[in-house]
Amino acid sequence: MKEYKIAAVPGDGIGHEIIKAGIRVLDATAARNSFDFHFESFPFGSGYYKETGTFMPENALEELKKYDAIFFGGIGLPDVDDSLPAKEYTFKVRNNFKQYVNYRPSRSFPGVQSPLRANKKIDFVVVRENNEGEFSQIGGQYMPHFQEGYGIDVSVFSRKGIERIAHYAFKLARKRRKLVTAVTKSNTLIHSLTYWDQVIREVSVEYQDVKLEYMYIDATTANFVLKPDHFDVVLTTNLFGDILSDLGGALMGSLGLGGSGNINPEKEFPSMFEPIHGSAPDIAGKGIANPVGTIWSAVMMLEHLGEPEAAEQLMNALDETCADGIVTPDLGGSETTDSVADAVIMRL
Repeated sequence: MKEYKIAAVPGDGIGHEIIKAGIRVLDATAARNSFDFHFESFPFGSGYYKETGTFMPENALEELKKYDAIFFGGIGLPDVDDSLPAKEYTFKVRNNFKQYVNYRPSRSFPGVQSPLRANKKIDFVVVRENNEGEFSQIGGQYMPHFQEGYGIDVSVFSRKGIERIAHYAFKLARKRRKLVTAVTKSNTLIHSLTYWDQVIREVSVEYQDVKLEYMYIDATTANFVLKPDHFDVVLTTNLFGDILSDLGGALMGSLGLGGSGNINPEKEFPSMFEPIHGSAPDIAGKGIANPVGTIWSAVMMLEHLGEPEAAEQLMNALDETCADGIVTPDLGGSETTDSVADAVIMRL
């Protein structure tokens, strides 16, 4: 029987609860298919930092590299500097493992009411460039405590970085509704994002069957609310994608519904799958965290591992659970993290 080795990194806050629930659901999915999972847990995160002074050991990336995928919960605690978790864990994993695609879908869930009055059907994917752009971490501060002080962050847009994320978006659109919306702000960021626009346009020549449109980020945020059913594949930068995908989660009805994948399409390194909502330490330990985003991330992991039938089974079970009103308090229900996971397993 085929076995997949998965590195489980619960992280902080509700990460421990949702990853535990996700592992149970994945094991149940594997049990009715011809493969198995071997999970190994790693304690990396802000809690680990408080104990050891580092977010993960020096050899952590070498250890994680041995696994087929990483199943990640969330990172961050109120008493730890919030500028550290991304720098010391998330970006290190994304960049060293060349996870240059951040795949964040939004869709209507059966039985879940969108906050939009029109309740239009939502089904789009934010494809976010994940290794450079505004999150390049190049910059610094000069004399920060003086009147002359200043801080600089440099946005980096390379031809290679733009081309590879653009190819991914166009290939994805070919499998969907054949529309790519490239989100930009090239009317004001006249060097970096005019280059972004230009390279995407050059790549689009190879995909004549896919429509390409450009939309400014401010117009996109408005149209996410006014015309969410217009979008198919949204191709965007690191910062814009981070914000738009959270808005996508809100349009679905809760950030707790949103799943994501940090993907290395070539599979040279493990990809990392995580819900978009973070560690939510304010509700940690209460047993009410919504596991749907984590389970949807598990679906994406199954697809990436080459198990499409198992992924479809799990997504159907998740849809049936939501349709039956078995949801956590963030969606107006009274279920717990574990009872939602139990319901999904039963429907498998």
